[in-house]
Amino acid sequence: MDNCELQNLKRDDLVQRAVDRALRYLSYRPRSESEVRARLARYGYDDHIIAGALDRLRGSGLIDDASFAAFWRENRASFKPRSSRLVAQELRQKGVSSEIIAEAIETLDNEAEAYRAGYRKAHFLERADYYGFRTKLGAFLRRRGFDYEVIRLVVERLWREQQ
Repeated sequence: MDNCELQNLKRDDLVQRAVDRALRYLSYRPRSESEVRARLARYGYDDHIIAGALDRLRGSGLIDDASFAAFWRENRASFKPRSSRLVAQELRQKGVSSEIIAEAIETLDNEAEAYRAGYRKAHFLERADYYGFRTKLGAFLRRRGFDYEVIRLVVERLWREQQ
């Protein structure tokens, strides 16, 4: 075995170790390519080893930013409804490209998401007067990234439903 073959084997072994490390990281939940790249870099892998590992993972369909963005949007809609603006910001922080983010959030209905989030919270505000209800629910929805007009509509609707 000559030196060139030995170098290739060492490189392939390092790439496989990086893939194994990435698979452990991906076993908990889907991740963006940027998250996996950062994790592998944190473990000290060189850029060309990381690139090789990401190519393998992309080839097997285990890393796909578009499906990750769809997963993130659905997860947020189901468990912690947020505005499309806030979901886009979270995806940007995860390293997802602007085109994929735009595609992922185009179907989000801010009013429906605000209603879903507010409906859960309104249950805890049953005994509040209108001013307290509006103030507390409005602040809650603002923290979730909704704009004033959507908040106003949702608060009025939920107040009417409670009365």
